[in-house]
Amino acid sequence: MTNLDSRQWIDGAWVPGTGRFASINPADGSVVGHAAEGGRAEAEAAIAAAHDAFNRPDWAQNPRLRQSVLLGWADRLDAQAEDLARLLTLENGKAIAQSRGEIAGAISEIRYYGGLARHVPGHVLEVEPGVLSTMLREPAGVAALIIPWNAPAVLLARAIGPALACGCTVVVKPAAQTTLLTAAFLRALSEVPGLPRGVCNMISETGHSAAARLVDSPLVDVVSFTGSTATGKRIMVAAADTMKKLSLELGGKSCCVVFPDADPAETAARIATAATIISGQQCTAARRVLVHASAFDAMKTHLRAALAAMTVGNGLDPAIRMGPLIDRPARDQVQAQVERAFDACDEVLLRGGMPADAPAAASFLTPSLVAHDDPSAFFCQDEIFGPFVVLERFETEAEAVAKANNTVFGLSASVWTRDGARALRVARALRNGTVWINDHNRLFAEAETGGYRQSGLGRLHGYDAFADFTELKHVCQTVGTIG
Repeated sequence: MTNLDSRQWIDGAWVPGTGRFASINPADGSVVGHAAEGGRAEAEAAIAAAHDAFNRPDWAQNPRLRQSVLLGWADRLDAQAEDLARLLTLENGKAIAQSRGEIAGAISEIRYYGGLARHVPGHVLEVEPGVLSTMLREPAGVAALIIPWNAPAVLLARAIGPALACGCTVVVKPAAQTTLLTAAFLRALSEVPGLPRGVCNMISETGHSAAARLVDSPLVDVVSFTGSTATGKRIMVAAADTMKKLSLELGGKSCCVVFPDADPAETAARIATAATIISGQQCTAARRVLVHASAFDAMKTHLRAALAAMTVGNGLDPAIRMGPLIDRPARDQVQAQVERAFDACDEVLLRGGMPADAPAAASFLTPSLVAHDDPSAFFCQDEIFGPFVVLERFETEAEAVAKANNTVFGLSASVWTRDGARALRVARALRNGTVWINDHNRLFAEAETGGYRQSGLGRLHGYDAFADFTELKHVCQTVGTIG
């Protein structure tokens, strides 16, 4: 992959913007490439192209073509997988092993929805003698997909996969930090034979005017957004006037509930990995670890050691397990929150910070661990989007569940125990969209994910993702009876 510059994709053409902006490698501050700067005008053009493409029958009414395009796209991505993984690490900073896993997961997701493209069925009921009610699941129309920087490949795939498979047309707006990766993904799609022009479009920007137009445009029927709860709330307000469908996966504060029969060393090692995935910049990352009082001291020792042993550095080094945060502003914000937590917590167990040997322009931050008994503390409640973990104790199952559910979020959690009945009992009591048992951060194309409460609306991955991009139509017809 030699071309590390990108344009915008509008109505079948790759076009420049009003200027260019740089993509910066967070591991050393170097320039990875440049992307086209767009805005409201480009958003309007992309929306119009997607609207026109939806109103033609060659895409929305042609499931065999949709399947062929999606499967062809996956094949092209597969051929570029190693280059795409390297680009992802350059732009995002994550460890190369994580980038390879993400690219593979995104390709798997696209193939999954390619397989489903020819199976978006409705059903028919005879509600009275001679009266048939036909339920059709139809594509909703134009879908705006606002994609974040933390997992730009798989989070694009899990939104664009069901949107295209069910017959929607789309406008993609990537995060500025990972625009080159998104453009490389979509360039492969643009080369698939048979894709009608305007079905997929991409606009890029460093500001917010294009994204704002996607949200408030009356020609956009669905907005799919992954990001912070605060931004999700603003999208809900801005979208209210047009009453468009919303698919929102928002913030989280994932709890790991650890019982005394869980092996402390093994559990600590796996939770440390779950807490530092994408340098802690994943909505489902482990952030609070609730441990039974009888196992608290052992978990404190093992978790501190596991986090301290995490190798931090340039993600292109295969020995590195944790790369930098996405950029300096994000690193500085997380570090300020962590420093406040150090001052307020009961005990600082591991004090993270900027590595002494890191390049001056880099965005590294090593893991931190604190212990605290009051779940109402800001650092137990607020999503701190970095490698920061809080250790808490509990005495009973009821107390563990109450502490874990004492949050406005409800995205994910995990339960660690060898007692199968207890695991299921506690999992059922936790108010989260996903609960893992003796594991954390396992996500699959086939299994729906999404949040309760302020962690969002709708579900992505799995068959139910079609609900976010379709409308259910009832067609009633009196056909009469014979005789």
